[in-house]
Amino acid sequence: MSTTEPQNETTQLKRILGRWDLVLLFVVAIVNLNVVPSISASGGMTVWLWLISLVFFFWPQGIAVVELSHRYPGEGGIYLWTKKIFGDFHGFLSGWCYWTNNIFYVPTVVLIFLGIAVFAAGPSAVGLANNQLFTLATALVLLVLLAALNIVGLGVGKWVNNIGGIGTSIASLILIGLGVTMTHRFGVNLTWHDMRVPFDLNLLSAFGVVCFALVGLELASIMGDEIREPRKTVPFAVAWGGVISGILYIGCTLTLLIAVPRTEISALQGIPQAVSRMSDKVGVPWLVAPFAFVLSISIAGIASAWLSGSARIPFVAGLDSYLPSALGKLHPRFSTPYVALIVQTGISILFLATSFIGAQVKEAFQTLLNLAVVLQLVPFLYMFAALTRLASRDSAPAGYYSRTTLRIAGISGFVVTCLGTALAFFPPPDITSKGIFEIKMWVGTIVLLALAGFFFFVYGNRKTAAQVDATGA
Repeated sequence: MSTTEPQNETTQLKRILGRWDLVLLFVVAIVNLNVVPSISASGGMTVWLWLISLVFFFWPQGIAVVELSHRYPGEGGIYLWTKKIFGDFHGFLSGWCYWTNNIFYVPTVVLIFLGIAVFAAGPSAVGLANNQLFTLATALVLLVLLAALNIVGLGVGKWVNNIGGIGTSIASLILIGLGVTMTHRFGVNLTWHDMRVPFDLNLLSAFGVVCFALVGLELASIMGDEIREPRKTVPFAVAWGGVISGILYIGCTLTLLIAVPRTEISALQGIPQAVSRMSDKVGVPWLVAPFAFVLSISIAGIASAWLSGSARIPFVAGLDSYLPSALGKLHPRFSTPYVALIVQTGISILFLATSFIGAQVKEAFQTLLNLAVVLQLVPFLYMFAALTRLASRDSAPAGYYSRTTLRIAGISGFVVTCLGTALAFFPPPDITSKGIFEIKMWVGTIVLLALAGFFFFVYGNRKTAAQVDATGA
């Protein structure tokens, strides 16, 4: 295949995303309130995990995204950056893990959506969240709907993301406001003793989820050819999106810890559970249903953002001929990677269905989430390693930051990412079938990494053979 084909295809993409589209995209992609209950279930020590991750993982992530998108603009983001610095195989492996992680992550978001949405329907509907048949059927409908909206185009799909970002901000501020009111009226239930860090790897497994919760600044760069003036837009959006996200996360975590005892926090319904408890105490019980409605919109935006963003990875890999070339096709009318979106949605549906085997809804959610954590953090190992390599190059092109900044950010981010990845393999406290959890984690990770090697070398050999034939002709 000639090297001009990807360029010809990607230049047909429309530059739809502006500054505030990206800020809202970052907020909706990063501030995933649905993972806060899962993290908060480990107790008050998660406050320290948040602070450590914000300083040693989130800040370096912002440095990496601005630097690498400045040096290597274009569609594909983290896939493109890794390929440019470490070569085609590493670029493909990075992109593959980023993509497949979202095959697991998007269904967890959909499960959370359903767990929250039933609160908006009233107390009589809350029990439906634990009904496997209802949950699975409704999740499938929502995934298909989101895929259809994004096939129509980012001009439509971005509004789902934007509304979701606004919904995330409103829901977070309501939650924090209730927490402040509770603290003012009844005092603080969280003590310094509650915030101690025990040496319990099952509790510390939350650290991987914390790091996972803070990813998302790189998402916009995956759609680099769909951003207006990316070299100006991306740094602005990273700064504002990062600050807003960090503040909202810390505030919401503290609020949840203050409102609900750790042993009573539900991974699927912890946020509306906390709002219900606090609103009853402060005399505004009517707030629960509208809050759940706003939060549902936010979570739908999260699913849409990650579904549309991650689908650009198989799209670019299809153009590079490391995945079936059909994945690199654009819709003739909407100029969107519709085949990649359809394939990603179909595989997500398959894994969502199989995750219920031998597990209740709650444990299926936790397994999908932790597997997504491991796969998501692999590309970040490459991204932070890329910073250290750029810092050591004498002939590197002009960058955005100094070499010292790149080196510090790269080393810090790499070490924290390694730690978060390792801890994600330990079962969370509320997993009862720990053996099944471990089997699913290890088998899932190994199989997906092996598939990456299979696709790269099989399709890579075909690409090489085609290039040889073209040269010989």
